Amino acid sequence: QVQLVESGGGLVQAGGSLRLSCAASGLTFSSHAEGWFRQAPGKEREFVAAIDWSGSSTYYADSVKGRFTISRDNAKNTMYLQMNSLKPEDTAVYYCAATSLWPTGWNPRVTGGYAFWGQGTQVAVSS
Repeated sequence: QVQLVESGGGLVQAGGSLRLSCAASGLTFSSHAEGWFRQAPGKEREFVAAIDWSGSSTYYADSVKGRFTISRDNAKNTMYLQMNSLKPEDTAVYYCAATSLWPTGWNPRVTGGYAFWGQGTQVAVSS
């Protein structure tokens, strides 16, 4: 029933920008925290950014802080990841994820903190 669908990936040049979207259905969107993770070829899935239920708190990996911005529009059931100053090392499949309803002891930086996942969208950054 719960579905998360990413969009907005593509091929961009280094230094360029891209905005990813994650459209959610089958859940009360404002009751779930959300996050973005990415997985590059040959590497483990890693944390990128997260946002709490209301959008009042955000979290970022050190590697993207200052370049990426996470946001959400609860009226549209959509989360966004604005990516600026892209680098080749940002190349990966990007996944959006949502927590279960009001999880206890939520750690936004670990995959185990999320109950629902999208299918992923490819981001490729050329030098």
